[in-house]
Amino acid sequence: MIRIVEVGPRDGLQNEKKYLDFSVRLELIQKLVDSGLKTIEIGAFVSSEKIPQMAQSLEITQKINDIYNIRKSKNQFPVLVPNERGMQDALKAHIKEVAIFTAASETFNQANINCSIEESFERFHPVLNLAKKNKIKVRGYLSTCFYCPYEGKIKPQKVVLLAKRLLQLGCYEVSIGDTIGAAAPTEVATVLKGLKTEIRGKKIAMHFHDTRGTALANVLESLKYGVKTFDSSIGGLGGCPYAPGAQGNVSTEDIVYMLHGMGLKTGINLQKLIETNQWLSEKMEKPLVSRVAKAGLPKLKK
Repeated sequence: MIRIVEVGPRDGLQNEKKYLDFSVRLELIQKLVDSGLKTIEIGAFVSSEKIPQMAQSLEITQKINDIYNIRKSKNQFPVLVPNERGMQDALKAHIKEVAIFTAASETFNQANINCSIEESFERFHPVLNLAKKNKIKVRGYLSTCFYCPYEGKIKPQKVVLLAKRLLQLGCYEVSIGDTIGAAAPTEVATVLKGLKTEIRGKKIAMHFHDTRGTALANVLESLKYGVKTFDSSIGGLGGCPYAPGAQGNVSTEDIVYMLHGMGLKTGINLQKLIETNQWLSEKMEKPLVSRVAKAGLPKLKK
């Protein structure tokens, strides 16, 4: 079974000019649940002045809790928290999983969260302490693991070192990000070889952007190294406000289509994902980039 972490309601929307109101964001999450997705990142407790698309994330999370009873649900509804204040908000919503984030690039970290890599780890300690106290799982995001828009190519050794630190801190999993979508499969292999020598495979997830059309090839390469968790976004939405040139995440519809074609199971209903894409494209007032949603599923002989 391959685990798909749907990041559309958070990472997918955060860089979009179109603002979706509360009711639309809520309906999107419900449609994603109905498609069979088990892990859906539903918001970020960040400054609404900096990331206005994430305003009302607390209210969204509280409403999701009312509907699904987050603590008892088989679904995971993680939220992104940048610091202790964000974690306090997460506690108000009875969340059972949060995500923290840093980067393998000092320059990107300064642009993204206005601190050094070392300072970001200092901010994590109170978050992890509260998480442990309240029995909340913590996932780590590590951005710019292959290329940085400011510094260029990132050394694989640095990625391995920081991923280990996140796990030692208490993260149950680290998502390795190709933030600007520049990695080729051979570069993915190099990083995964380094990670594999130091970290158990089930603790690593991959997060690919499709800026240069290599995302699915990179997913395929990752499968060879035993990776079984991938982040993706409905319709290929996404990008980072602080990564010039970064475009959308790998489309959930496209990655699921490829995995199903390979005989791998995800537990996801692809037709429902396509219908959600069509619904969301109307709300976003633009076509979404998923190739599968655009072409549809191939017809089978009766």
